[in-house]
Amino acid sequence: MEAKPQQQQPASASHNENVPSEEPVTLHAEGASRKGWIENNLLQEVNFDLPLTVTTPTEYDGQTFLVLDFAPGDKENPFNWSGKYKAFISLLLCLMTLFIGLATTAYSSGISRMVSDLGVSTELGQLGLFCFNFTCALAPLFLAPFCELAGRRVVYVGSYVCFSLMFIGLALGKNIATILVCRALLGLFGCVGTILVGGTFGDMYTPAHRAIPMASFSFIAIFGTVAAPIYAGFVDQALGWRWLEGIQGLANIPLMILIAIFLRETRGGVALAKRAKQIRKSTGDIRFVTHSELEAPGIKQMLHNSSVKAIHMLMTEPVVFAFGLWISFAWFLTFLFLSVIPITYQDKRGWGEGHWYHLGFALNFFQIRKYKSLTVSLQGKVEPEARLYGAMCGALWLPVGLFIYSFTQYKQLTWVGPVIGLGLIGIGIFFIFESCYSYTADCYGETASSAIAGQGFMRNTLGAVSPLFATQFFTNLGSQYAGLLLALIATLLTLIPYVLFKFGPALRARSKLASTTIQAGAQ
Repeated sequence: MEAKPQQQQPASASHNENVPSEEPVTLHAEGASRKGWIENNLLQEVNFDLPLTVTTPTEYDGQTFLVLDFAPGDKENPFNWSGKYKAFISLLLCLMTLFIGLATTAYSSGISRMVSDLGVSTELGQLGLFCFNFTCALAPLFLAPFCELAGRRVVYVGSYVCFSLMFIGLALGKNIATILVCRALLGLFGCVGTILVGGTFGDMYTPAHRAIPMASFSFIAIFGTVAAPIYAGFVDQALGWRWLEGIQGLANIPLMILIAIFLRETRGGVALAKRAKQIRKSTGDIRFVTHSELEAPGIKQMLHNSSVKAIHMLMTEPVVFAFGLWISFAWFLTFLFLSVIPITYQDKRGWGEGHWYHLGFALNFFQIRKYKSLTVSLQGKVEPEARLYGAMCGALWLPVGLFIYSFTQYKQLTWVGPVIGLGLIGIGIFFIFESCYSYTADCYGETASSAIAGQGFMRNTLGAVSPLFATQFFTNLGSQYAGLLLALIATLLTLIPYVLFKFGPALRARSKLASTTIQAGAQ
């Protein structure tokens, strides 16, 4: 049965010093019980400090409940946190994403010496890349219920602690089985760095202020993945593959401590649930609940809904599938080139495509400026398609870079051409990632986590399998024709933002899950 909300009422506490003076505070009636008194749906008194809270009488399953919500200016509402604290939390989460991204591919630099020490084949060693990405693809499908029940903070801290501990097994493992199991668990716990961060920014920032944090996150997510070989090769040569893993584990400890100490719960619903529990305990009135408590299914149903909903949205929502396909191809290219660049440029290349993501990050500020200008001109009401301007311009560099890369692979040509091509590929991939996260978050609001989880499943699955055949793909087809085939596919996929810019509003209007417009400055 659907809940039917009625008119909202303010619920006040008689002992709260933080309630603004201009807000009406209802005092308790003479002779009222110290455990609480309800009159006209107003909470008269509780025995703990309670910020001014909005209550909405709601009919559900034949009973009337008082559903709690934040009042304007409530300091427990993550949208009302100070800008400095939000920036600090964003920095911590981006650094966590960076370290997780570095761990994804730094492993590849030590494979040669590792398989030699353990006496196994190179192909078996490369399975470590597959194991990481595959568990990273599956875990988000079941992660949402734990965030709903326990909140994001518990998931962040618990996962990151376990993530850091896995480096002990990677550094000290005596056989390949231990290494592969630890890599699989590393991906399982590390998926929070790519899945939850975007949703966390949505918990704290309004759409008008979300662009820079999302752009920073997209840049870090890609840069961390491609930057690892820059330093990992030197560490492997100087200290060995075990120290390569050990140093990464040690580097995560200070950040892990900072996150455990300073990260507060960003899901407003969790704070409201604690408030409702305190009110029920103080007043004895069980009618005070939150939206999530009123309609939350059991854990089994939540796990089923989480996994099925993510795949269902991927299969039935054109926007989710289109961007999922696009970002999956970009992630596929990232791991493909990480596997083949050391082969094709072992003697020629001095540095790779990772350096060029800085330019893509800088160019994205034109997209942010365009979005802000639309917000002002449309009085704060903008459509999600405003997030696509950067993708329509910046993502064009992906097929251009692939064409340059494929046509400059001949031995008689200088190595500069392929490096420029790889740089343009990097710029294009950045714009794909940034627009995918921002556009999906704006389109689907509260259900964006499921949409991003579905896209993450497709993306990480392709990323997992690409290293397994990358060498054979470029060797059998030749670098020129392999690059040409990828360029043609990229050209077709680059049409996606243009199609969605034109038909996106109609597609969202037909969807039961997508939003139509965004109040950019609204909380």
